Formats: sequence, C-alpha cells, structure tokens
Amino acid sequence: MKKNRAFLKWAGGKYPLVDDIKRYLPAGDCLIEPFVGAGSVFLNTDYDAYILADINSDLINLYNIVKTRHEEFIRDARELFTPEFNQSELYYQLRGEFNACNDVYRRSLLFLYLNRHCYNGLCRYNLSGSFNVPFGRYKKPYFPEDELRWFSEKAQNAQFVCEHYQQTLLKAQKGSVVYCDPPYVPLSATANFTAYHTNSFNLNDQQNLANLAKQLLSERQVPVLISNHDTELTRDWYSSATLHEVTARRTISSNILQRSKVIELLALFS
Repeated sequence: MKKNRAFLKWAGGKYPLVDDIKRYLPAGDCLIEPFVGAGSVFLNTDYDAYILADINSDLINLYNIVKTRHEEFIRDARELFTPEFNQSELYYQLRGEFNACNDVYRRSLLFLYLNRHCYNGLCRYNLSGSFNVPFGRYKKPYFPEDELRWFSEKAQNAQFVCEHYQQTLLKAQKGSVVYCDPPYVPLSATANFTAYHTNSFNLNDQQNLANLAKQLLSERQVPVLISNHDTELTRDWYSSATLHEVTARRTISSNILQRSKVIELLALFS
C-alpha cells in the first residue's frame, strides 16, 4: 500500500517508520495523538475517528484551515511558491510578517511558506515566541498540493485541538487507541534537547507520560503506544510495556555527521 506523505517537513517526522508503527498499533474506533506533529501516522492509518493535538497553536490553526478551506488555502499558498519569494530578503521579510501577524488565515499561509523555505524545515521559536529559523536556500521549494488535498480529505474525520498532552489523554475512553510521539529523550547527557516549540518537554514530563500510559491501560482499558529513543531511562520508564526496537534514520540535523541510523523504541502498553 502506498504511503501518504505529510505536507509539512517535520523534525522527527514518522513517515519512515509508519509501517513499523502500524504493525504495533492496536485496533480501535478512535486514534488519539497528543503530539501529532506533521501527522504521518494519522495520514496512513484507517480509524473511524481521530483526536489530534499539539501544543503548537500555529500547527493546529493551519490544520483546521486546511480541513475547512483547502481550495482557498491552496490557491493563496501557491502564490508564495514562486522564484520571487525564494530569496533571502523576501524570506526574512515574510518571517517578520509572520511573527507580527495576528490573522489566523494569513499566519497559516506564512507558516507553510516558512516550513518549506526555511533551513531543514525546522520549526523553532525563541523565548519571545518568534519563529527564528534562517533561510534554507533551496533551489526550488516543493509546493505540496497533492499532500494538502489528501490531508483535507482525511481530516474530515479528525478533530484538531491545541492543548497540553495531559488534557488530550483525558479524552481517551474505552475503544480509543493512543499513539504518543513526544519530543525524544536525549541520547546522551550532553546532547542538545532542542525545544521545537516554546513549551519545553523535560524528563519529568517523559516519566509522567509513561505513568499516564499505565494509568490509561489499567483504569480505562485504553492501549498506548509510545515512540522514543532506546536509552536506559526509557527502558526503565516503559518497563511494564512490551518493547519493540526499530531502526530510524535521522534526516533533520544541523550536524551532517549525525545523519545516521538510530535505534528507537516502540513501547506498547496493552
């Protein structure tokens, strides 16, 4: 079966691991994702309903607009994918407009433009909440029209919400399945734990997420699948789950030497 790509570039995107994830995702009526990111798991599964959440309001606003106004959005977004706008000066001008913009529709158009024109497709904000990724200098940034149309079609059975992961997990009822793709634990004590949004996700959050997964299973009979790096810490936190090892290749990294294969865990609480 052909895999469907997300219309956004995304650090830690799950497109390469979709088949592994689907292999271990239990059946159910509704898939809940507290860390939806680019949505590759959503786009390549077939549940009756979806609850898809992220702490990044720009991401969720964009998804709701693509869901409800995709033709208008595609028409307007296409105008930003021309050689005229693929220049450093214009990029920084539009990045500044994005950071000052309060109009949800215009901000969503600019978010897609920035995602496809910025360095490595990173989504990063400074402490003031301003998007600060530099210009990517790509020869011809790809306009994801087909991917936008598929997302909009698939989104008709989805609810997109901007909220903390704990709030999303509280929505899980019997018959739901939860897939969690949190910001990953660093592979070493010295590794940079990059905050891709202004709300950082620390080790206490990691442990709390594992505890909530155990709680959902025991109290509501809701299975939970969590992705993370394979470390001593994660193996300890997920000790009551069934652990599966998968090999991932890093594609977004500022260090070319770090673009290598990494072992990840899929922890299934079921």
